[in-house]
Amino acid sequence: MAYKLHFISLGCAKNMVNCEQMMALCRDAGMELCPSPEGCDAAVVNTCGFLSSANEEAIENILAMAELKKAGKLKKILVTGCMTQRYQGEVAKELPEVDGILGTGSYKGIVDAVETVMAGGTVSRFDDINAPVDEFGRVLTTPGHYAFLRIAEGCDNWCAFCIIPKLRGKYRSRTMEHVLAEARQLADSGVKELIVIAQDITRYGMDWDGKPHLADLLEELCKLDFHWIRLHYLYPEWIDDRLIDVIAREDKILKYLDIPLQHCNDKILKKMNRRGDKKYLCALLDKLRERIPGLVLRTSIIAGLPGEGEEEFDELCDFLREQKLLRAGVFPYSPEEGTRAAKMERVDSDEAARRAERIVDIQSEIIDAWNDERQGDVMEVLCEGFDGQSMLFVGRSYAESPDIDGRIYFSAPRDVAAGEFVPVRITGAMDGELTGELAEE
Repeated sequence: MAYKLHFISLGCAKNMVNCEQMMALCRDAGMELCPSPEGCDAAVVNTCGFLSSANEEAIENILAMAELKKAGKLKKILVTGCMTQRYQGEVAKELPEVDGILGTGSYKGIVDAVETVMAGGTVSRFDDINAPVDEFGRVLTTPGHYAFLRIAEGCDNWCAFCIIPKLRGKYRSRTMEHVLAEARQLADSGVKELIVIAQDITRYGMDWDGKPHLADLLEELCKLDFHWIRLHYLYPEWIDDRLIDVIAREDKILKYLDIPLQHCNDKILKKMNRRGDKKYLCALLDKLRERIPGLVLRTSIIAGLPGEGEEEFDELCDFLREQKLLRAGVFPYSPEEGTRAAKMERVDSDEAARRAERIVDIQSEIIDAWNDERQGDVMEVLCEGFDGQSMLFVGRSYAESPDIDGRIYFSAPRDVAAGEFVPVRITGAMDGELTGELAEE
């Protein structure tokens, strides 16, 4: 039956891809995808469950759908994703407004789930999260000029502070055949920036034969008709010389690497089950910068991890000032139920938040200095449209990944289409973001 559905996707890009797959399954089953939940037969809330704050956001969205349901503007509510996987029993118990729940191994069951709840039944389905990755089509929800390409599912790193392996299962690489087939479809549809994602892309293929195959995959992706290829989540221990050579050699691969470090203190790294020590990390960053000129590095930092006293925190601050990592996602430590770190002694949440704010200040100084150095440079910018508030066009260079980094605002004497690459001369900065003007002859 042609039910009307509204999808809400929360959390990371990997979760978005799962939501896009569910949308495609429902569309192919003859269901109608609607931009608003009002008047729909069912709303599907695809949740994140990585942090307590993500669970709170998911609950807020579910309760908003429940209000529509109570008012007669929505008939059924389905909840999928990481929060349901994490709290399988609690979701149905604590949120009686929910008609059906699917875990992270059960996205393929979305059509049956919709049909079951619409017939008056309930659904609670949790398939094997360690099963091979399901291969489905997608309904792209990103702007047409960029898309995410998920190359693996799950994680084998088992960092002490992270719940992801329990929610997403062991690391499973998609076959190169499937990955490249999807990439070709994206290129043929007009995607110009391909963003390669997984919980850890550097492990790609290691579940096949114990050897990393990301470099092999990137060489094949570079043969396709993309202008930019961006890489997210490269873990330090598997960034080898061959991978560095491919990144340095291939013009399509952006000189922007997202390497989550979390900390630099040897004791804390070991306690958190992170591989390598500070000496290794510093040597790796030096090597990357030497081999890849103009490299922009992004990382993730957690302030207040178990074992972090004032001395360890000062060491982290000094490390960040010395390394000048341009981009950083900074988070106060959140003790997550079910992780080993949650049982360890730590500073209180207020102190962790204070330390995170101090790191943000350090990072602001670093980005301001980098912005100052860009003045007068002409940068290739991917236009994302016109911003009516600033009355300027807005876009990104290689140094800005969508949704997590800043953007570049620029003036132009002509209309610039979204998805068009243009040269922009940098002339200023505004609240930490660059401004400029079209630099065509």
